[in-house]
Amino acid sequence: MNISLIAVLCVLLFGLIVGYNIMAQYRQRLESSKRQEMAKYIAVIDTTEELIGNAHNLPFSGSLLVCLNNKILDALKTMHDIDRSDRSLEQRIVDVQGQIKQIQHAYQNQDSTSFRVSDSDREAISMLKLVKRLRAVIKAEHTKGRMLTQLFVAENLRLEQMQVKINIENVLKRVNDARIKGQLGTAQQLIKKAIEVVSSKNNAYCQSAKESLNEMLDEVNQALNKGHESAKSRATDNKELDELFAPKKKW
Repeated sequence: MNISLIAVLCVLLFGLIVGYNIMAQYRQRLESSKRQEMAKYIAVIDTTEELIGNAHNLPFSGSLLVCLNNKILDALKTMHDIDRSDRSLEQRIVDVQGQIKQIQHAYQNQDSTSFRVSDSDREAISMLKLVKRLRAVIKAEHTKGRMLTQLFVAENLRLEQMQVKINIENVLKRVNDARIKGQLGTAQQLIKKAIEVVSSKNNAYCQSAKESLNEMLDEVNQALNKGHESAKSRATDNKELDELFAPKKKW
């Protein structure tokens, strides 16, 4: 009897150990999965806050700021559902909700082209990348149903105007550089391409840019014509000199 009892107890103990290990592994998988989910939403919040931090470089609209803050709010709520033990999430949710209400009631929009494009190519490229990221974000939020179609269309147009301005200002800089170097043909091609871009847009900035570009094109064309006339004149002079100093023919 004692041996049988010991055997039964050993089997029960072994079963408990196996069961405990299975439960421990299951909890570890749950904790690992939870950490991965939390890390994913933390990355979303960090990336979105980085975008908001660039509001001093570009004229963000109230709709865009609300969209970005709603993205953060959605991530915080999901994190709170995953981990109810983190009390700090509740306060952060309240703070973001308050920020959204403040933007909706007090934020004043600026004109979409009321910003200065940096003379540095690197900074201009950074601005262009920022606009492209913002357009990708609002497109994704609209697809998920978290941004109304009307707001998405208006905001996408604003961002597109910013993108056009950055590109045009960069082209103007390259045109001026080309003119200084005497590369008038290159300057002419750049101006023509820029005119094609602004001609397809109907806003105050593009209309003003088109006028400036047409003036620059006239100046470049005049300079090129003068250069061609000067080249022809030199060619004629050289021909006359060749004839003057050519060997005399014997009759």
